Amino acid sequence: MHFLSLCLSVVSLVSSVRAVSTFSPVRPPALPLAVKSPYLSTWLSAGKDGGNGGYLAGQWPTFWFGQINGWAGQIRVDGSTYTWMGALTGTSTVNQTSYEYTSTSSVFTMRVGEMVEMKITFLSPITPSDLRRQSLIFSYLNVDVKSIDGKPHDIQVYSDISAEWVSGDRNAIAKWDYGVTNNGVAYHKVYRETQLLFSEINEQAEWGEWYWATDGDGMTYQSGPDVDVRAAFAKNGKLGNSNDNGYRAISTKWPVFAFSRDLGSVKTSASTLFSIGLAQDSAIHYSGKPGGMTVMPSLWKSYFSTATAALDFFHHDFSAAAALSKDLDSRIAKDSIAAAGQDYLTITSLTVRQVFAAVQLCGTPEDPYIFMKEISSNGNMNTVDVIFPAHPIFLYTNPELLKLLLKPIFEIQENGKYPNTFAMHDIGTHYPNATGHPDGKDEQMPLEECGNMVIMALAYAMKAKDDKYLSQHYPILKKWTTYLVQDALYPANQISTDDFAGALANQTNLALKGIIGIQAMAKISNRTAHPDDASNHSSIAQDYIRQWQTLGVAHNANPPRTTLSYGANETHGLLYNLYADRELGLNLVPQSVYDMQSTFYPTVKAKYGVPLDTRHTYTKADWELFTAAVASTSTRDMFHKALATWISETPTNRGFTDLFDTQTGDYPGITFIARPVMGGAFALLVLKEGL
Repeated sequence: MHFLSLCLSVVSLVSSVRAVSTFSPVRPPALPLAVKSPYLSTWLSAGKDGGNGGYLAGQWPTFWFGQINGWAGQIRVDGSTYTWMGALTGTSTVNQTSYEYTSTSSVFTMRVGEMVEMKITFLSPITPSDLRRQSLIFSYLNVDVKSIDGKPHDIQVYSDISAEWVSGDRNAIAKWDYGVTNNGVAYHKVYRETQLLFSEINEQAEWGEWYWATDGDGMTYQSGPDVDVRAAFAKNGKLGNSNDNGYRAISTKWPVFAFSRDLGSVKTSASTLFSIGLAQDSAIHYSGKPGGMTVMPSLWKSYFSTATAALDFFHHDFSAAAALSKDLDSRIAKDSIAAAGQDYLTITSLTVRQVFAAVQLCGTPEDPYIFMKEISSNGNMNTVDVIFPAHPIFLYTNPELLKLLLKPIFEIQENGKYPNTFAMHDIGTHYPNATGHPDGKDEQMPLEECGNMVIMALAYAMKAKDDKYLSQHYPILKKWTTYLVQDALYPANQISTDDFAGALANQTNLALKGIIGIQAMAKISNRTAHPDDASNHSSIAQDYIRQWQTLGVAHNANPPRTTLSYGANETHGLLYNLYADRELGLNLVPQSVYDMQSTFYPTVKAKYGVPLDTRHTYTKADWELFTAAVASTSTRDMFHKALATWISETPTNRGFTDLFDTQTGDYPGITFIARPVMGGAFALLVLKEGL
């Protein structure tokens, strides 16, 4: 049932007869469905490389990594059954007429002939200032139906999930139960029989319980083999209120867990709501506490006594969660349009769920943490040079979130659990095990990470008006700045955040980050009553930036521009580290450098953007957005237009990749999928608001 060849043949058949859908603001490479955490991250592929063009019916939703997450939907109208989600056989499909995404929702509009219209909304609520709600790893699927021909229609709505959600090993044994909460929410609980705590297979969690839930009059339920359960609804318009107790491997007769709602005779409109989510009591294995390894609870555990209590709250909270999410949608839309127009909103609104789906709230309300997974590139935890490109979205939505992301990075090093004098790269080689690097053998980007930590600490403190934070961490910030003073002007042969491009000595852009970091430390020193340190660091930064303008600029080029590395006058690259100077209001770098770069970028633009540097034709979307934020208006808009065009035309078919070829729009042999770095889209909005 789930073989790729079957899916593709069904897609081909459906595509040949379906109506044409519109996409607003554009058709992205993958459409976010339930996208809320590293493990609740389900998408609909739309790109040419394996997608079906963005139609919900005709192919299976997938986990961000690419494997199928079985999720199906059917509707029965006046005794005839149609498919509205998934690659089902044996029924006709509804006609998708439109798709629209906002920052928090994906909305599909469907028609069943000229009789009934469906509005199918996938809402992954984002509440940055409400950590209780944000801590819940749940997402909504709401189905509205209405008669469009003025006649009443007998309607039943069906949806199921498969056991594929519970493990990346399709031979793992799944178990399941059915129950009803105290407030009438019916649920299927599905989980791996043998729980593997803090383990992943194919990036999926191997522990915890999945909940698939609904409520309302006329509800029936059933679990069992996919073909049997789906056929039962297609034939009868209801399910047998029965539970298959033959626990088995996920791929053995593909067990699914279904609900049906009989909406009766619908003359105007009716709706049904489903909730999907993951409950893990213990979320992270963490080494940063003084006492050693600690099992970190999911933050929701502090607010709800049981998983079913959390589910019950979430399901009944739909109206409030939708209103809060709509407020965020509206704020982002209004601010993005005002800042730079529709192309910019096309970009910002596509990134929000993706970024927040890379993080997990843990701990307690009195001692909260945020842990971030470096999705797809290697799975590192709280990677400093991944948080850095992402940090604008946290400053924009709630700076406290940035503080909680940086918290374990500071904690591990200030508790003496990292031996090097420079800042660490990450807090654990692979999520969810934040076991640190007590041997000091993490991937080393010393200049990159020292600069990032100093810059982000100041950015948070300025936005949150929290100078006590700077005083608390002053000793280690000063230590990292000592490294910057030693290495920033003439960077050693080392990698930057763009490690895939290789190591290089005297990198112009990397040097700039270090120099800006020194000036940022001068500002930190001033804000924390260390005037001598402030004067010293500022003097050094001013001296370095004067020398840097000679060392790192190809003055005789036409037009002049900064180089990739000192003296390599035939090279160039995105000078994205310039952003921090403007973000922090340092006024260290002369305006002439900003103007020079703005004039230069249009001369090397390819179809889908400006290459990262002269070594390759690929670019990084996050760094393009940092660069655009400090460019002239015309150059800024050039970057945004190229990226918005790429979103609608790229053949890639996964979550918004930040690395792509500027000429073809495709993956450049490296797939950076659904990564949180796209929070960099909010760089311009942070400048507009100011710190």
